[in-house]
Amino acid sequence: MDAQVFGVPLKYVSLVVLTLQNSLLVLVMRYSRVSSSVQYYASTAVLLSELAKFTVCLALAVRERLQSPTPGQSLARRLFDDVLGGDSWKMMIPAGLYTIQNNLQYAAVTLLDAATFQVTYQLKILTTALCAVLMLGTQLGRMRWLALVLLTAGVALVQLPASDGASQRSSRAPVLGLLTVGLACVLSGLAGVYFEKVLKGSRQSVWLRNVQLSLFSTVPALFGVLFVDGRGVRLDGFFYGYSRWTCAAIACQALGGLIVAVVVKYADNILKGFATSISIVLSCLASVWLFGFRITPPFVVGAALVIYATYLYGAASDATKAKLTPLPVATADLDDDGSDNAPGRRGGGQTIGLRTIGSDE
Repeated sequence: MDAQVFGVPLKYVSLVVLTLQNSLLVLVMRYSRVSSSVQYYASTAVLLSELAKFTVCLALAVRERLQSPTPGQSLARRLFDDVLGGDSWKMMIPAGLYTIQNNLQYAAVTLLDAATFQVTYQLKILTTALCAVLMLGTQLGRMRWLALVLLTAGVALVQLPASDGASQRSSRAPVLGLLTVGLACVLSGLAGVYFEKVLKGSRQSVWLRNVQLSLFSTVPALFGVLFVDGRGVRLDGFFYGYSRWTCAAIACQALGGLIVAVVVKYADNILKGFATSISIVLSCLASVWLFGFRITPPFVVGAALVIYATYLYGAASDATKAKLTPLPVATADLDDDGSDNAPGRRGGGQTIGLRTIGSDE
């Protein structure tokens, strides 16, 4: 029997929560950056988010270990060996990439409105797919290539400026915002595919992998606080410019990976794509009310193409997996789309951890 919450299958509950989280994260991040003339240092928010993820995942890992104790070995020793032993050092690379990506997200959402950012950020599907082809030799198939073409066309349409010239913004901010999002998407693809390559055959649980990632992410995050924003932090203080919206953005970013871990365990790619599509619609509608965003015909067409491409890519991924014959060995049954927006994968009775965004991370 499927897991349920108040009689509702957990896969649907998790998808609703994921949809709300995806929408709220972008909106809250944007609002926290523009609601006050005093802006907080994004590097401090990224560091606190990683510390929060580490704390929650460590607590879940401890709970998991208490349910399956090892005779003659203390809990602390076993956790130490699990987190820092074996091939844990390999997590340093994706941890660093994800940390840079999270900082770029804050920069991009400051330069772009929430709706444009939400749609444009779906380019991470394209970059992840290309990285999977180049690094893993993944075969995408015609349907997924079509989805990627539609995705690219949709994002390009969204970038078209309004034709009437009303309320012209600085031409520099949208360009810098687009470049920042593009770089974040590239890092997202590299980190996700590298992570998948490392985790194939891994037997560690989703929570232990996320403990490793969060732990190793605190090092580059702290580097950003000390050396990127160090002078400002020393003069103004660590919590300079913080508000309740800043705390909400940190909480949304920290909880996002945990929510996706549940989603990929109980739902399929079609449902995940549907949740992403709904979150795009909600973000666009909320941006009109919260930020005075003006929806133009090119934006509507572009957003529609991105939504359809997201759904089509997920559906094609599930169709591809359904045709595969399971191998009689204990390997990680990872999604072959190389997507990094999933901190957990299921395969062969074991759960493998993948992160995002903030996801992915």
